[in-house]
Amino acid sequence: MGFYGFGIDRTYWLVLIGAVLCLLASGLVNSTMKKYSKVSNAYRMSGADAARRILDAEGLHYVRVEAIARGDHYDPTSQSVRLSVENYKGTSVTAIAVAAHECGHAIQHAKGYVPIKIRSSLVPVANLGSTLGIPLIFLGMLLSFNQVLIQIGIIGFALAVLFQLVTLPVEFNASSRALAKISQHGFLTRDEIDGGKKVLFAAALTYVAAAASSILQLLRLILISGGGRRRGD
Repeated sequence: MGFYGFGIDRTYWLVLIGAVLCLLASGLVNSTMKKYSKVSNAYRMSGADAARRILDAEGLHYVRVEAIARGDHYDPTSQSVRLSVENYKGTSVTAIAVAAHECGHAIQHAKGYVPIKIRSSLVPVANLGSTLGIPLIFLGMLLSFNQVLIQIGIIGFALAVLFQLVTLPVEFNASSRALAKISQHGFLTRDEIDGGKKVLFAAALTYVAAAASSILQLLRLILISGGGRRRGD
């Protein structure tokens, strides 16, 4: 017997596959970052110093480098590269790789990288779609499979999925820029660069897994709504 009689259990395996992908990717990134956070770079350079040198070399003197409790990111609104305290002060391979990656996003914004412009424009509708998409779909199901509500919900959720897909080239490009800058400035030795690549690759996989999981969830919702429509015909 499915949820509210809609037979959702038959498609639940799609959600399970997505959850497993996310768990595997999360486990890989955590173990990889932890491993290389214990490996100090030969030059004892901190993540903050590496970020500052990359930004200054690109003429981005106005972009600040700040320490925060957690959640490394680039904030285009305040034009700040924000690094966790561990990566800001740390001299590990992980700290250098993460700092360079966030600088990659700052460079993308400065150079008008098209995918990041598209992603920024999708933020409002993606947030709305991720918040209201699924509730609207299930409300439509409860109301005798009201197709108007269901289709609006699916479109909303699809926009959230589109945002995640657009995020992929943005993240991969930032990592590519990061590795190029690390090599250009000689922040890491040849052996250490291999570790930096592994850190950035593991982090990128989390975005791939999240996008795949959302696509599977979207497929599941489409299958559920389609099954309900057939039963209502």
